[in-house]
Amino acid sequence: MTLHKFNLPDVGEGLTEAEIVAWKVKPGDTVAINDVLCEIETAKSLVELPSPFAGTVTELLVPEGLSVDVGTPIISVSDAAPSDAAPSGSAPAAPAPASQPAPYAPMYGKLEADASDAGEAAGGPAGGPLVGSGPKADAVKRRRRVAAPAAQTAPASGPVAGPVPLAEPVEAHDIWISPEAVTHAERPAPADSLDQRPTLGGAISGLVSRVLAKPPVRKIARDLGIDLADVVPTGARGEVTREDLVSYQAQRDAEVDQADTFWGKTGRPQEQRIERIPVKGVRKATARAMVESAFAAPHVSIFVDVDASRTMEFVKRLKASRDFEGIRVSPLLILAKAVIWAAARNPSVNASWVDNPDGSDSAEIHVKHFMNLGIAAATPRGLMVPNIKNAQDLSLKELALALNELATTARAGKTQPVQMQGGTLTVTNIGALGIDTGTPIINPGEVAIVAFGTIKQKPWVLDGEVIPRWITTLGGSFDHRVVDGDLSARFMADVASILEEPALLLD
Repeated sequence: MTLHKFNLPDVGEGLTEAEIVAWKVKPGDTVAINDVLCEIETAKSLVELPSPFAGTVTELLVPEGLSVDVGTPIISVSDAAPSDAAPSGSAPAAPAPASQPAPYAPMYGKLEADASDAGEAAGGPAGGPLVGSGPKADAVKRRRRVAAPAAQTAPASGPVAGPVPLAEPVEAHDIWISPEAVTHAERPAPADSLDQRPTLGGAISGLVSRVLAKPPVRKIARDLGIDLADVVPTGARGEVTREDLVSYQAQRDAEVDQADTFWGKTGRPQEQRIERIPVKGVRKATARAMVESAFAAPHVSIFVDVDASRTMEFVKRLKASRDFEGIRVSPLLILAKAVIWAAARNPSVNASWVDNPDGSDSAEIHVKHFMNLGIAAATPRGLMVPNIKNAQDLSLKELALALNELATTARAGKTQPVQMQGGTLTVTNIGALGIDTGTPIINPGEVAIVAFGTIKQKPWVLDGEVIPRWITTLGGSFDHRVVDGDLSARFMADVASILEEPALLLD
């Protein structure tokens, strides 16, 4: 038996540490190469780690919620059969020299596992591919084959029952069980019964709840989220009744009403009413980046009010267009196109400041002749800025599809590190939260960011008349080392001109 230990890898983004968020396997599970072992949270994203080995999980070396350094062993896998695997927590015998695990694939591609490493030594096919750690189909979960417990020995005068083999442990949701069968399975056997042989009813009784209740009562309990084992039964046969559930729910509601609110009990000392949240993962990375940017790049911000009425009309026509059927279209699409168009007219806003490019005491300005447009996204895991690669080459429809995919991936928490690398200019849509404008902090490595405020009807003077128009406010922050006042003003004016007249995009 060979015992392999899988060390936390660098997933291709210069990772130094990561948190084990959730294990997808447990000791005793059988895994194949590329089966998902766990989810880790890096400073940028949530990543699934595939197994470089095939075999049986013997031990989880790092608990969930703990952050460890790259190179730390996190799981051990044995290439022996499940019955031969070392039990969890036991010290394994000195293993024979194990082959190195298959090379870990970065997020953006696949590596072919070396035949001597991932194939023969890991028990998998020689030269099999090790897929990168991005999202993948649900891993195959294999359960250990467990035989039913041996039958108890009957008295000498009775027959001896043999074991009833079960190839797989039966699960309650794998079979249909009638209410009569459940009642029969739950009914305790007579005390003087001599037949101790395991039966199907006996197997079921260990799998379904031993609490007696009729199917309608069980359904009510499921709907209310009540565990029947917590309810005191008052039925004639010791079963839980509908009235028992009503009484239990009333008691639970009363306890909730008496529980602490968000502000806590005012009688407790203030130091006991402070919630302490560790700074790690995305929040830690965001804080570090914002401090670096705010104090390294001298920010200058300017604002402009824009009549976006024609943008609103244009968006309405796009939504009704057959070409955009099924595609979510919003004013952000027009702003994104406007930013790309304006950057081509003012190239220095699509650049970066680089200190000591050759190791000497000097600096360079790198103007990018491509646009990786960053879109700041508030996700369940914190602020992320994925970017659309080569956005300058996309048509309006292609850009709309890219924005939809970016938003869907971010909301699902599936944004990968490569999608957040290499941004050149960022847009933040604070208007989605009803905010008029703000002074955003520049994303590190860039020199400009545009804040898009809410669009709402306001009185506006047009041709000497005050009429209601759809107005928004744009806010831009720029690195004054690269972007002077006049350049930032021209860029913002160009963006505003597209929102005022989207037809300019056709020029």
